Amino acid sequence: MSLQKCAAAVRKYKNFLITAHTNLEGDALGSELAFLRLVRKMGKSGLIINEDPLPFGYDFFPDMDKVTRLNRYSRRFKFDCFTVLDCSDLRRTGEVYRLNSENKPVLNIDHHISNEKFAEVNWVKPHASSCAEMIFELYKKLGVPLDREAATCLYAGIMVDTGSFRYPNATATTHRIAAELLKFKLDIPFIYKSVYENIPFSDMQLLIKILPCIRLEAKGRLAWCSIRQDLLKNRKLSFDLTEHILSFARAVKGVEVVALFKENLGVKDEIRVNLRSQGKVDVNRIASHFGGGGHRTASGATVRGKLDTVRKKILARIKESL
Repeated sequence: MSLQKCAAAVRKYKNFLITAHTNLEGDALGSELAFLRLVRKMGKSGLIINEDPLPFGYDFFPDMDKVTRLNRYSRRFKFDCFTVLDCSDLRRTGEVYRLNSENKPVLNIDHHISNEKFAEVNWVKPHASSCAEMIFELYKKLGVPLDREAATCLYAGIMVDTGSFRYPNATATTHRIAAELLKFKLDIPFIYKSVYENIPFSDMQLLIKILPCIRLEAKGRLAWCSIRQDLLKNRKLSFDLTEHILSFARAVKGVEVVALFKENLGVKDEIRVNLRSQGKVDVNRIASHFGGGGHRTASGATVRGKLDTVRKKILARIKESL
């Protein structure tokens, strides 16, 4: 479906329950907050409810007090549109999707190529750099003026999903949008530092322990790393180290694909898999084979099984693609 149909849905409905995928990051959270400001500027109401707690490093986002975590009171909010942002699969919202027990219309705004188009209104744009880029377009389509607060959320969302404008998904359109957002005199060094250069020392010490575990295979074209529960037990991580580990591994000369395997805390035999590619290998296809998805160069999946078994299966699939 088109942007036009998405805009029509936003005009039609009055009360929006807004959510995104589990394991929130800058694009999902920034898109939620910018969308909330959008509907409120149109005289409507909205509430953000997420499965997971707020990610570290985004305290500078405006209206963070408007973001709630799923709880026993969540069902009290009455809505006529269930809005899902930056999420390829309805169940990736965690248990939040169950709040739509009355089957209210669902609005799906997403840029993942693996999106299942699960809603009554699906605006899925795989060539967009980020969901934040799409929310920017929605502001323009609806004629709702941007403000500095919304611009901050949208710029950070685009920055995160483009790897600070380093990835191929940062198109000419992406840069034009970023240029328009910069007109609001955003503090770019502060935004970047908050997101990327804000690691607590205890987390940095853990990162130093993990990096030596990176291994190379397929003549140096494949890098992978495993993280077992024992390494994370009794550690209160405030920062998500996943992207840092993946970035270090991808920076190794000759590496084309990176895989990170992590045992999920508190869940037996459940492995979170993150995949990154330099572009030649479509890791979305690999992740989809194991029940996940995402983008050609960045995808993930949650797979049931023992760590060693899951790793061997996925590495074998990657080697076939190489």
